[in-house]
Amino acid sequence: MVLQYKLKSKKRWNDYPGKDKLEFSTDKYDFRLLNEAKTKVLVEKNNYENVMKRFRQIEFFKNR
Repeated sequence: MVLQYKLKSKKRWNDYPGKDKLEFSTDKYDFRLLNEAKTKVLVEKNNYENVMKRFRQIEFFKNR
């Protein structure tokens, strides 16, 4: 899975480099989750906490 982010005022999505490499706090960004091939959006644009919650749910059931 690929986590992407963008500033709320921008249009272009970028791959997520890690929380410590962001210029601002996660509140100023939108996040989304894509499949590995980047062809399907698994989680639409949302805040960091909701996207990571869904990411953990998917990982939990994938590795059961």
